[in-house]
Parts: sequence; structure tokens; C-alpha cells
Amino acid sequence: MQRKILTISVAIFCSSLQLLTAQNKDKAVFRESKPGFYQNSVLRDDREVKERIEPVSVTKNFAVDLSQASLPNRISLYKLQQWHNPPISQGNTGTCWCFSTTSFLESEIFRIHKKQVKLSEAFTVYWEYVEKARRYVQERGNSVFEEGSEANAVTRIWKKYGVVPSEVYTGLLNDRKYFNHEMMVDEMQTYLGSLKENASWNQEAVLATIKSILNHYMGEPPSSIEFDGKNITPVEYLTLVIKINPDDYVDILSYTQEPFYQQVEYKVPDNWWHSEEYFNVPLEVYMSTLKSVVRNGYTVSIGGDVSEPGFDRQTQCAVIPDFDIPPAFINDDARQMRFSNKTTTDDHGMHLVGYLEKDGKDWYLIKDSSAGSRNNDPDAPEFGYYFFSEDYVKLKMMDFMVHKDAVKELLEKVK
Repeated sequence: MQRKILTISVAIFCSSLQLLTAQNKDKAVFRESKPGFYQNSVLRDDREVKERIEPVSVTKNFAVDLSQASLPNRISLYKLQQWHNPPISQGNTGTCWCFSTTSFLESEIFRIHKKQVKLSEAFTVYWEYVEKARRYVQERGNSVFEEGSEANAVTRIWKKYGVVPSEVYTGLLNDRKYFNHEMMVDEMQTYLGSLKENASWNQEAVLATIKSILNHYMGEPPSSIEFDGKNITPVEYLTLVIKINPDDYVDILSYTQEPFYQQVEYKVPDNWWHSEEYFNVPLEVYMSTLKSVVRNGYTVSIGGDVSEPGFDRQTQCAVIPDFDIPPAFINDDARQMRFSNKTTTDDHGMHLVGYLEKDGKDWYLIKDSSAGSRNNDPDAPEFGYYFFSEDYVKLKMMDFMVHKDAVKELLEKVK
């Protein structure tokens, strides 16, 4: 028996040693950060700073070297992709949550009704700021008022205010091509900060002031629109024309700090209204669910971290290098550790629109609104897209929104 145990122990040791020594093949580089789409396009669209853009200092970032890797970073390889509108830029704003989820819901309209529509992100953003200000007053200043939010903010705003086509309300004034909310947000935050100092919590007056600031920078959103010769409200456009039910969409989350198979709060600052509607599941279930829904013709709005050494904007690919963690070791605890120590943060929302299988693993086609995905040839099909490896999603993408019909069996298991 002792000899048998010794033999098994040696075999396990050798297998573990082989697993470890088989890694360490990915290499890293220090790459210079040069001016890209954000500096050359978004900022130059700002009429107030067009003539005085300051030189961008060159920095060096630690990043994986994928220059010799065989990567599926061509749109043409992704035969299994769903209809979606072309990528558009969020400009100088922190509104990825709205751009990604609006794009997702546009794809849903096509999937369900075969209608191609382009909807206004600005309309949702406008009313989201109003609701943030409302809660700020109600909580006497103890509520987050920043640019970020979550995917389910879009369905929540649509349910209350509706939505309009993009041509009806662009949110762009003075011939701008790109959004720039920097001065607008600063002005609103300064104003709200003064309320705290003076304990001036008149909600009606506060919301009127916030709306006047928004109107100045974005224009006033319409209370009605003309459709088929009739005037209808944005809520009627939602319910009668595009026929999307906000209650049909659910958010799937995976972290160990809350119980599995329950609806929990996603505890990040961008969940500023403390939504407790996230269906929390083990990581293997999270990944198998994602694989299933994309294979069944659904897209998802997905969010997580995009600030890793494995996130390579030159190739537009996101991988987990083995100098970070060997793929075989990615599990619930590895994922939670990075969330708990804040090396995984709630950075960015994107729209997952397709997939392919390569060497036994999935790669995902990601439609993006940020400047980082636009530092390539603007005429190339890949302009505005990323390509995420399955391992990257498994370790770094924290949640996704999907239609409830795609996850019926999973929802039945949740308390």
C-alpha cells in the first residue's frame, strides 16, 4: 500500500510539474503609448480646445507581446455573428454602459421583430443624470454622481421615460461629431456639492437646475416624436413601435462574495442605486450559460475589466498570459481574488455580437464604443471591435445582460 501511495504521489507531482513547466511561454514588452483616436479625433472635435491641444506625454505600459501569436482578429473569421449596428464612438464620456446596452437592445429588436433601428443613447444618458440627481437629494449627498452606470440602468430608464430614434435626439450641439461631457459633468458635480455645504435639498429646484445644465450641453430631449404621421411619446415608441419589454432582460453575475443561485447586489460604484437583481451563479455555470446563449442566436451586453497586460490594443485581442495565471488555474477563487483586491474593476461595458471556436476554446467578437478599439485603420472592418479569448472572459468579465428566454432553466434554479 505504501509503495502504491508513493507511486501515485510521484505521478501527481510529475503531472503538476509538467503543468507548471509547460507554461511560461507568453512574453511581455514595455510598449510606448502614443496619441490615438481619442487625441486625434475626439479631442479635436472639441471646438473650444481645437487650437490648443496639449502634447500628449509618451508613457510605457507593461503588456503582453502578441506580435508572433496566431490570433483570430479578423471580422471575416466570425461567421457566427448576429445582426448589429456599426460601432459608434462614445467620445469623451463615461457612458459605455449606455452605448453597449443600447446596441444590445437594437440587436434584440432585430432578433425579435426583424426591424433595424438606431436608437438615441443621449436620451437615456440625459434621464439617467436626472435620476442620479434625484437620488443624490434623497440620500442627502450620500449617493454616487459620476458618469458610470450599469446595463440595467438602460432598461430601468426606458421603463420610466421610454426611448427615441437617434436622429430625433442626438445630444450633440454646435456641429460636434463626438460627445464630450467633461465640462457638463464637472458643472453638475460642483452644483450638487454646493447643496451639501448649504443643506439645500429642494428636489424640485435641484432637478430643474440639473436639467438646465443638461439642456445647455446636450439640448432638451423631446417629450413627443412624430411617427407614421402621429405624435407619440417616447414610452409609446418603446411599447408600440420597437416593442421591447424592459422586464424581459436579466443580468447574470459570478462572484463568490455573495451566495450562488440568488439575486444579489453587484457591489460596484457604478451600481449607484444598489440594484439587487443580479443572478449570481458559479463560474462554470456562468461560462456554460454564455456559451449556450451565443450558440442559440443571442447577443449579450457584457461588462468587466479592460486594464490588464493581456488586453492588447495593437492586435485588439484580450488574452490571459500565462505569466499572469495559467488558464487551467482560472476558477471562482482566482476570479474573486482579483475582484476583492481591485485588480479586476468594473471598467467597461461592451456588446458581444459573435463567436468562433479555435483550438477547442471560444473567441468572442466584441463591438466597442471606446477610443481604444479605434487606433487602427478607420476603413478596416475591425475598426471599433475587440476579440476576447474565452479565458479573458472567464477571469475578467464580471456580468452580462441577456433576454430571459435564453436562460429559462438557469432562472428556475435561482431563489
